[in-house]
Amino acid sequence: MMIHTALADDEVLARQKLRQFLRDEPEIDIVGECATATETIELVRSARPELLFLDVRMPGMDGFDVVSTLAASKDIYMPSIIFTTAHDQYAVRAFEINAVDYLLKPFTCERLRSAVHRALERTKAPEARGPQRNESSRNGDPYSTRIVFKSRGRILFLPVSDIRWIGAEENYVRIRTETETHLLRETMARLEQRLNPEMFLRVHRASIVNLQFVKEVRSETNGDFTVALVDGQKVPMSRSYRSRVSEWLVRS
Repeated sequence: MMIHTALADDEVLARQKLRQFLRDEPEIDIVGECATATETIELVRSARPELLFLDVRMPGMDGFDVVSTLAASKDIYMPSIIFTTAHDQYAVRAFEINAVDYLLKPFTCERLRSAVHRALERTKAPEARGPQRNESSRNGDPYSTRIVFKSRGRILFLPVSDIRWIGAEENYVRIRTETETHLLRETMARLEQRLNPEMFLRVHRASIVNLQFVKEVRSETNGDFTVALVDGQKVPMSRSYRSRVSEWLVRS
């Protein structure tokens, strides 16, 4: 089975090395290469490759902007994506959009072969192909079913259903599950947009709770309110967000 493949990298030598490595892969048929984001989009539109090796940093838009543009265009066939880059900080984001692999330059021929074999497996299973924000987006649900992030040297795929509550800590958010906490460099506003409001409720400027773990709302003696979780944890609730909780209690 041949896979029509495109190469996108602004460095000529990088494309040459990639092409040389791919000569040993009999299933790969290179249909074109390009050096900019605009050229990449046009090449995918015209050549309709099943696989795209895509550099993250290119002139104009970056690789993720290219993926977003391709995904938003109804007339473009979305290829599977293998990112190639010298920067490791984009790995989590790449896996969030369901990229086939993430090759960190300089990569070996053996590492490339592993990525190609993974792409072959995905091509044989078309329903699993193509970048996605998360698993739920395949079913038309715009909210995340899992959050992917680095923690203590690991890349974690955390189901959002495991999250008890989330608290803001300066430029970070701390995600709390039953047994662990994880610190992410993220804003509460952006994270709130990714979470299903039927499951998660913001009860304070600095806290979001998972409603399935809420036991009760308590009025404290000083006039403040707290949200009590089933495991005994207490999450502060501000007066300005009290109406949200009241609306949820009426619906439930």
